[in-house]
Amino acid sequence: MKKHIVLIEDEPGIRDNYRVAFERRGYRVSAFGDRPSAWQVLRQALPDLAIIDVGLGEEPEGGFALCQDLRGLSQTLPIIFLTARDSDIDSVHGLRLGADDYVTKDMSMEHLQARVTALLRRAEAWAEALQKPDEVLERGRLVLNVDRMTVAWDGQPLDLTVTEFWMLHALVQHPGHVRSRDQLMDAASTVLDDNTVTSHIKRIRRKFIQVDGQFDGIQTAYGMGYRWNAHEV
Repeated sequence: MKKHIVLIEDEPGIRDNYRVAFERRGYRVSAFGDRPSAWQVLRQALPDLAIIDVGLGEEPEGGFALCQDLRGLSQTLPIIFLTARDSDIDSVHGLRLGADDYVTKDMSMEHLQARVTALLRRAEAWAEALQKPDEVLERGRLVLNVDRMTVAWDGQPLDLTVTEFWMLHALVQHPGHVRSRDQLMDAASTVLDDNTVTSHIKRIRRKFIQVDGQFDGIQTAYGMGYRWNAHEV
């Protein structure tokens, strides 16, 4: 049975391009140009995944509102934000709206496809996790549940995107070992420029610092990449 993706994007050209591309990849796609029309349908039946533009027509933050509404119906529905610029996602995290990941509109279709695939796999893993013990990675004060893709520091949960989770996972697998930007991209199954990788690392650090102002788990190896502080193990 085809996976059902809902796309909410107010620019017709972008909306049609994404719809056609996903249909060619074997998905069933429902596309909407504004929040009210999308909500009218989604509140009746949820898809397997939702892709939402942050700004929707006359509602500059309509995507935020729709995400919150959807989270009220389901805590596990995979949600991806579309943003005009990489910097826009800072406000998304600040509001803690519950989206799972984001892509900028200048990213390739292959990049978006990778994010969709990762989130659908995670949703399937959650369902399977009910049938078997979870794979858990512990590094001192840090606990990563690989099956559920959750992270906790000193028992406090952190909200990481899929990309951030797999980058962190790559770092903590071997504390003290440097991971290059290319290795971090491979771990997250994505292709990003160096500045965007740096932005992801900065966001991961900020999320730890929000729960622990003294956090020093992720260290920069200048000219090489990043490492997980072995002293945190």
